Amino acid sequence: MTKAGTRTAVAAADAPAPAVRLPRRRGVELALLVVAVLLSVCGYCAVGLARTGTLPPGAFGYGAGLGLLALLAHLAVRWRAPYADPLLLPIAVLLNGLGLVLIYRLDLETPNDRAAPTQLVWSALGVALFAFVVAALRDHRVLQRYSYVCVAAALALLTLPILFPAVNGARIWIRIAGFSIQPGEFAKVLLAVFFAAYLAANRNALAYAGRRVWGVQLPTGRVLGPIVTVWLVSVGVLVLERDLGTSLLFFGLFVVLLYVATGRTGWIAVGLLLAALGAVAVGRLEPHVHARVEDWLHPFASIEAGQGPNQLAQSLFAFAAGGMLGTGLGLGHSVLIGFAAKSDFILATAGEELGLAGLSAIFLLYGLLVERGYRAGLSLREPFGRLLAVGLASIIALQVFVIAGGVTGLIPLTGMAMPFLAQGGSSVVTNWAIIALLIRVSHSARRQYDGQVAP
Repeated sequence: MTKAGTRTAVAAADAPAPAVRLPRRRGVELALLVVAVLLSVCGYCAVGLARTGTLPPGAFGYGAGLGLLALLAHLAVRWRAPYADPLLLPIAVLLNGLGLVLIYRLDLETPNDRAAPTQLVWSALGVALFAFVVAALRDHRVLQRYSYVCVAAALALLTLPILFPAVNGARIWIRIAGFSIQPGEFAKVLLAVFFAAYLAANRNALAYAGRRVWGVQLPTGRVLGPIVTVWLVSVGVLVLERDLGTSLLFFGLFVVLLYVATGRTGWIAVGLLLAALGAVAVGRLEPHVHARVEDWLHPFASIEAGQGPNQLAQSLFAFAAGGMLGTGLGLGHSVLIGFAAKSDFILATAGEELGLAGLSAIFLLYGLLVERGYRAGLSLREPFGRLLAVGLASIIALQVFVIAGGVTGLIPLTGMAMPFLAQGGSSVVTNWAIIALLIRVSHSARRQYDGQVAP
């Protein structure tokens, strides 16, 4: 080989590999959205066929409305976040659609209390907020500048319900002229932004400063003090409002983000210990919570006393009646649970009419949603986005655990709304905001690798 040929071969060997363009996968997202809408419409039709033997009259309008919302959300993602994870939006649409089907099914048992049309309106508002966040928030790191504004707004939202009358034993609602919202739902997202921003800025001091006690590296009070103060104030307000479910959610969010920021497993043990001590104290001292603990320990006590099954007992009967494959949509009796059948106990309807198989599919959807959120966060190189994505995904995971554990008798009832499934305008709008932020983070996570040299 000539010298010129040798030099050419060496230069070709030393040349960098060609840049790899990552696929955007928006076509995959669109195809999954079509499947999600079709499954929801099939469920809606199945309810009508089971109840009356004919297709429900609003099937076309329901399918068109849900399809239009899904298309609007898809166009917003295609326009502003083309590298986003293609699974997040279809999972959210499917869960939201299934929730509308279950609420419509329960509406047939309560003709004077129809919640499905209102829930569809709230879902439309949630998708509109989703599109706005995806389009307007060009970079999720902008939120880090407003961390203290977020925590001030969160504490204000948490405090407002104290001024209003209690509903079903808890002061978590603001009701004005027939219109009601649950401010704690919005506060959880704002607190997640604050926790992520503060821990990202002080993660080194939290991990390595301070004394070591029982194998746990404790940070200095100057560093840990502000975030612990905010957490204690928020939990204290929630205890006054008797909203223990959200208190548990905030505590779990605080511990998870502290562990992710520092990498210290000791914080998990400390968190579990404090949660156990707090649960015992509140369960003994607060009558409303104590009653729920007693119902959890003795779910069939009211039956033995001749008063009939309470809500938890009726929920357990619904799960048992569902068996492996369920009774079929529209053919269950979970409406016997009472006033909370469409909200706190809607999972019992899913368990009875879809069975263990359908319930497992729902939990898998939630698990996949949380996993994709974690993956997006852990793929980022900057700490704020990593903590924000983990925090938002953890909110969904903790809610699912607390609610599912309560209605199945694993833990005492807490009175929270199942994400996307349960009736509740504040809940569904907030969950769509969470999905929008996860979309933005996942877009940034994949965008940072686009066009780089292949390894």
